[in-house]
Amino acid sequence: MDVHVASDVASSAEEPVMTLTDRAVEMVKTAMQRENRGAEYALRVGVVGGGCSGFSYTMSFDKEQKADDRVVEVDGVRVLVDAASLEYLAGTTLDFVSGLHGSGFKFVNPKAERTCGCGSSFSA
Repeated sequence: MDVHVASDVASSAEEPVMTLTDRAVEMVKTAMQRENRGAEYALRVGVVGGGCSGFSYTMSFDKEQKADDRVVEVDGVRVLVDAASLEYLAGTTLDFVSGLHGSGFKFVNPKAERTCGCGSSFSA
């Protein structure tokens, strides 16, 4: 699994906001093309309350950067993370996996104390 550290546009002295694997970068680019999202769009990654373990990950395409967003870039993919989610996502690796039960993005989060069986929610 090749992993790329996202270069933080704001500051590189702090813990990396996230890393993305080659496969994740490839699939984000594919999804952007499929949904006709141009270069003005970024991948917004966040955390919201909910799910069976307390928190759930969110992903969407967004072309508006908010004042409190941290912006990182990996191989041409811009990633936006809001300040509230940053506390939970710092150090996380975003991967794309395929298996018997389907394929999808997988968050490998060192701050997750527990995850649910489906992998879509966590506690911290």
